[in-house]
Amino acid sequence: MKKHLAVLGSTGSIGTQALEIIRDYPEQFSVEVLTAQNNHPLLIKQSIEFQPNAVVIANEKHYAEVQKELKGQGIKVYTGQSAITQIVEMEGIDLVLQALVGFSGLEPTLNALRYGKPVALANKETLVVGGELVTDLARKLGVNIYPVDSEHSAIFQCLAGERMQDVEKITLTASGGPFRGWTAGQLEKVTPEQALRHPNWKMGCKVTIDSATLMNKGLEMIEARWLFSMQPSDIDVIIHPQSVVHSLVHFRDGSIKAQLGMPDMRLPILYALSYPGRVASSLPRFSFAGNVSLTFEAPDFSNFRNLKLAYAALDRGGNTPCVLNAANEVAVEAFLKKSLGFREISDLIEQCMVRIPYIHSPGLDDFKQTDEETRRLARQLIK
Repeated sequence: MKKHLAVLGSTGSIGTQALEIIRDYPEQFSVEVLTAQNNHPLLIKQSIEFQPNAVVIANEKHYAEVQKELKGQGIKVYTGQSAITQIVEMEGIDLVLQALVGFSGLEPTLNALRYGKPVALANKETLVVGGELVTDLARKLGVNIYPVDSEHSAIFQCLAGERMQDVEKITLTASGGPFRGWTAGQLEKVTPEQALRHPNWKMGCKVTIDSATLMNKGLEMIEARWLFSMQPSDIDVIIHPQSVVHSLVHFRDGSIKAQLGMPDMRLPILYALSYPGRVASSLPRFSFAGNVSLTFEAPDFSNFRNLKLAYAALDRGGNTPCVLNAANEVAVEAFLKKSLGFREISDLIEQCMVRIPYIHSPGLDDFKQTDEETRRLARQLIK
């Protein structure tokens, strides 16, 4: 049966690649909802092509233009951040692809689950901030969350048919980004232009910078803790520059399962959208004979401190991962604007983790308050 999709964040990197897949498989997928934050020209273009039932432009100043351009298309147009949360309630949605950026993804995910809509989750910050809240709700209501990140998709695939009591630990692989092996002195001089040149993956600006600082892997580690009910001590990170092995699962008998494939986000997106089946694709294949050796090495915790900070946030729990995430979002934005140095990103995050009051068992309102307080403090520290 054809799946009717809501694509939250359709103009971003994941959203545009998801629409490539939907375009290629019209018999499998159709679009019910598209949403964007600011990129209204692309949202208009996507809407005319895919003819969704409704669209949301979160930034209200673009509402009039979107409405004008889509007049006569039979497409409902809404605006505002709250509209993204509400739109997932719409009847006719079979699956919500949640590809929003940052903290903004938490409430739409929670609302989709409340209304019984399975979520294909590409927004890792949702589980970094409110992992326990989200997974408890999904479990209580019996609604599935399908991981879209390549690493979590790999683990999800490796666990198929396995018993969780047989799992010893999981290992997330990381490319190491563009600065693998660089010294502290070299990292002091890193520019945004250099950091945005990822060697393997095509991603949005925020996640590309996170990959360069290894924060992306720290966020993924916290996400994995909630997706797969793992203890922090049972989650490892290993540097794998070729990005062919996407992650590994270790079993108590000594066996290891790994999922391999080309570094192409369309693969895990297609898997999440088509689960539990697999759809034949024309995506590029990996050739063992035609490629260099696959190598692995330990991460550099001293020069890439964000990974160490993420482990500390996960160990402490409570609202600390929320602080980590909010401070990082502000820091990345400042780095891209050249008002913060590359190595200063870690300094800013650490200061916020120390200074923001700790909450042991936060609820949604606590997360909102923590997020706001952290962003305010981080911006003050940058000034």
